[in-house]
Amino acid sequence: MSIRRSTRSRRAVAAVSVAAVLALAATGCGTDGGGKTSDSGSSPSSSTPFKPSEEDKGAKQEDTAAGDNVDPNVKLAQVNGRDGLILVVNEVKRDSGGFVTVSGLIKNESDTSSSASQWSGSESSIVARNPNSVAGATLVDKVGKKRYYILRDTDGRCLCTTGLTAISAGGSVSVFMQFPAPPETTNEVDFTLPTFATASLKISG
Repeated sequence: MSIRRSTRSRRAVAAVSVAAVLALAATGCGTDGGGKTSDSGSSPSSSTPFKPSEEDKGAKQEDTAAGDNVDPNVKLAQVNGRDGLILVVNEVKRDSGGFVTVSGLIKNESDTSSSASQWSGSESSIVARNPNSVAGATLVDKVGKKRYYILRDTDGRCLCTTGLTAISAGGSVSVFMQFPAPPETTNEVDFTLPTFATASLKISG
């Protein structure tokens, strides 16, 4: 076989390969089940609904739990902490999603600012992923003899208020925490946040 004939053969094979690739690409961009071609500027198909990530879920719950729906004038409990700090609990609500949300306010009634790092708890992995948070809070079902810790996503981020800065003298900050819900028969729990006294809370909802 001559060199010229070999070159022509290779060109023929290449041309067939290119044609096959183009045909395959055309098939991939073809019609949907209804026979209509897809529009490159259209929104995603309704057959593939958006599934939020754990981060999105956590952010959404945070906005809901710490939103304006909590009445700051309702005081379910008030407990003292260190250095002139006071924790006021405004709401303890059982949600249909299988969790309990505790919402409240931390006030600084001292003459100096106070750090928020003391409420993250003592578990090193939790503290590392949730600095300056209220991740150290717990609920205790005394009847069921069970302790509940704050919910976390798959990355170890808590479903609670995070990124707290120092509370200035006379200032306050709203906080929330979400826990697994105790059994429906349990309507009262003990709530504890590090450095604060324990509060007995009734669950609503």
